[in-house]
Amino acid sequence: MQRLLSIWFGAGLLKPAPGTWGSAVAVALGLLIHRIGHFPLLALATLAVTLAGFWAVRGYTAGMADPDRSEIVIDEVAGQWLALCFPSAGFWFAGLPVDSFPYPGWVAAFVFFRLFDIWKPWLVGRADRRKDAVGVMADDLWAGLFAGIATMIASAAFHIPLML
Repeated sequence: MQRLLSIWFGAGLLKPAPGTWGSAVAVALGLLIHRIGHFPLLALATLAVTLAGFWAVRGYTAGMADPDRSEIVIDEVAGQWLALCFPSAGFWFAGLPVDSFPYPGWVAAFVFFRLFDIWKPWLVGRADRRKDAVGVMADDLWAGLFAGIATMIASAAFHIPLML
């Protein structure tokens, strides 16, 4: 079960770039979760996959010399869903219907998440250098947080001038 969760039911076995595939699968599932239960369900799912990720990665990588293996993508799922929570929350608090999640919001969350996950600035890189199960999860959670913030800044930069 820990391996199955860690590779996110096989998404981590897709080549090339399993992290990007894991993020793409996460976006698709995140949009579905948003459509089913809006921001509250996406936030709950993000918390659940994060906790499951810490458990699964710790167990799956126990004894491995390098726990940050490319097939482990549950960390991308957790980080990507965290990034998606930002525009999802914005739509929810604005009272928009559950079926509204315009493409710029989720595309921006995906692009910013991949950018921060690959670039690994500041706290993302610090977590990545831990080289343990916590670091595997934490770097993507930091990337997700930064991606969510960047998505909201980009949204504001686009929408505020339209309101003037």
